[in-house]
Amino acid sequence: MKCPLCHIWGGVDYYVDDSRKYRQCETCNLVYVPNRYYLSSKAEKAVYDLHQNSPDDPEYRRFLSRLFIPMMGRINPKSRGLDFGSGPGPTLSVMFEEADHKMVIYDYYYAQNESVWDVQYDFITATEVLEHLHHPGKELSRLWACLKPGGLLGVMTKLVLERTVFVNWHYKNDQTHVSFFSRNTFEWLGEYWETRPVFIDKDVIFLRKMSNTKHFLR
Repeated sequence: MKCPLCHIWGGVDYYVDDSRKYRQCETCNLVYVPNRYYLSSKAEKAVYDLHQNSPDDPEYRRFLSRLFIPMMGRINPKSRGLDFGSGPGPTLSVMFEEADHKMVIYDYYYAQNESVWDVQYDFITATEVLEHLHHPGKELSRLWACLKPGGLLGVMTKLVLERTVFVNWHYKNDQTHVSFFSRNTFEWLGEYWETRPVFIDKDVIFLRKMSNTKHFLR
């Protein structure tokens, strides 16, 4: 089986529950669900439609501030940003716009504007998105290619700790969650992209593009 992040063949069985199997790549350490267990697009969107996130919700803003505040301290005034996976109630983009940054959004189900890929950005955010990606290697390569040299990619996703914890981990029970990153996965990704991940919080990670070299995950 090929890893959906680094595209290396192999891997080992990691865990099996009543509904699906989980594999782990021995190269990048991604834990992933084989595609035969994926929900249909219709079923997946039905789950996302239940989300009640909104820029009018102060609790949701507080949650996003764990990425927003440290990102604000690392980007220049009036920067151009992309919020990838903005969901049915875009909020992080609104927060950056309120801080006088220029934002565009992209979401596979709710804002599928392909023109966003024709522009380069000073920063890109992906909050609670990576765990949903069927093709994380492809999507991350596309995001990285859209970053300017010196640009910053900020992600928020809960990290796999160890197998004994994974067994009772609520995060894996969401059937739309199919790609699970660990600290080691981000370390591998940083080495591949010739940068160093910065672990801001337990589930917030920044990667800065150090050069104009485009490293695509194949």
